[in-house]
Amino acid sequence: MKLGLIAGNGRFPFLLLDAARAQGLAVVVAAIKEETDPEMNRRAESDAGVRVYWLSLGELSRLIETFQKEGVRKAVMAGQVKHKQIFSSIRPDWRLAKLLLNLRTRNTDMLLGAVAKVLADEGVELISSTSFLEPLLAQEGVLTERAPDEEERRNIEYGLNVARAVAGFDIGQTVVVAAQACVAVEAMEGTDATIDRAGRLMQTLDGGEPAIHPSDKNLSLETPTLDRKLTVVKIAKPNQDMRFDVPVIGLATVEAMIAAGASCLSVEAGRTLLFDRDGLFRRANETGIAIVAVPR
Repeated sequence: MKLGLIAGNGRFPFLLLDAARAQGLAVVVAAIKEETDPEMNRRAESDAGVRVYWLSLGELSRLIETFQKEGVRKAVMAGQVKHKQIFSSIRPDWRLAKLLLNLRTRNTDMLLGAVAKVLADEGVELISSTSFLEPLLAQEGVLTERAPDEEERRNIEYGLNVARAVAGFDIGQTVVVAAQACVAVEAMEGTDATIDRAGRLMQTLDGGEPAIHPSDKNLSLETPTLDRKLTVVKIAKPNQDMRFDVPVIGLATVEAMIAAGASCLSVEAGRTLLFDRDGLFRRANETGIAIVAVPR
């Protein structure tokens, strides 16, 4: 069997490629010029079971033609494609242009769902991006040495309600909370940029004092107004299609939290992929960040 891999940015495509090759599958990679790491070429050079084709984000017809030529009948999407690319200068081919014109809204679910239908009509089934990565899904419970404290648990409870409402409109999957108040909501910029924005906003309060992080032992935790302890809540959408846009966290997420002064991260068990687990948890434990996976 040949597996088609539509590769976005980040490490996700490489993890999926490794998992598929470990199962003996030949992999045909459709690498997106605007997103995919050039390292993908080196993988193809070192592994005869991997073929790479570079396509522009707007070339839907060429994607279909490539998979049909290679005999691909099943494919996965792995790696982020920035939502803002929809509004960039990328020129869609006739097939993608027609698809975009027929969309009621240009949100992620609507767009990728339409692409999946076009692929299916052409004989290529899009399957879940977690099909080969089940061990990387977060298991329910506290995942770090430190559990969330009472304040952080209240932030999580509040944040889950807000995040579920926002995700229901396919706006974003992450909210950042402090003292049961919403500091930032994810839109097109992505999780890490949302965390950064929340941290910068908190730094402007009360004369621009820096955010307090649990690892900053010598800094005063007294604040005259809003508690500066930021909690990040990331969820899947209410009807998450696991074929695409699956929530992912990694070491970069923890580094963004450290820079922003965030002390706690909540994700959904069974519906969030954890990349670079060892490095992720080691860094979180070093800096006193609590990470917990809550049930759906």
